[in-house]
Amino acid sequence: MKKLFILVPVLVLFSVFALNSCKAKVDPNTNLPKDISERPADENSQKYDQAQLDKLRAEIDAEISKEKCTDVTTNEWKPAPIGSKACGGPKSYIAYPAKSEAQILPKIESYNTKEAEFNKKYGITSDCSFVGEPAGIRCVNGKAEVVYPVE
Repeated sequence: MKKLFILVPVLVLFSVFALNSCKAKVDPNTNLPKDISERPADENSQKYDQAQLDKLRAEIDAEISKEKCTDVTTNEWKPAPIGSKACGGPKSYIAYPAKSEAQILPKIESYNTKEAEFNKKYGITSDCSFVGEPAGIRCVNGKAEVVYPVE
């Protein structure tokens, strides 16, 4: 009987330790997202690559918009091809201030190259229509616009 009084508490104590060791440990500092919207961007996705192109285009547009265009300053603006059609050639032309050429042209060239790579990587198709060279630049509400020849 004396052995039973010792054996029962030892078995209970052993059972408590055994059950506690089976519990799954949850790290409260885990860095897993709790919501799908918090998931990190997949850097190998078309959506991510498109966002990078959009960001570069926004930088170009922001750089250009720093300068105001007036009828007097029209001759201080130049056109540049921007974008890349899947068939080749530019998507359109953009007007930029000549005095900012050193800052803007490398960004435009980078954008064109990256869009050509994007088109190839994701099998993008386009209308393959030819975009002609601009005839000039005009100012509309302080913004420079490329003017194409009338056919």
